[in-house]
Amino acid sequence: MEIVLNGEPRSLQSGLTVLQVLQLEGLAERRVAVEVNGEIVPRSRHADHALSSGDRIEIVHALGGG
Repeated sequence: MEIVLNGEPRSLQSGLTVLQVLQLEGLAERRVAVEVNGEIVPRSRHADHALSSGDRIEIVHALGGG
């Protein structure tokens, strides 16, 4: 399937969930905010939210500092 991930076109296996994409990106264990097609996907739904071709996903992770 073809998606847009953080502004970049990507070709991924069909039927992946938000959690699986986070795992592929090495972000599954990090505190992240995920938006799919303009709507926030709560962390509790990452494993259940299946992605579709054409979806636009934005992943933002917090960086510590100060």
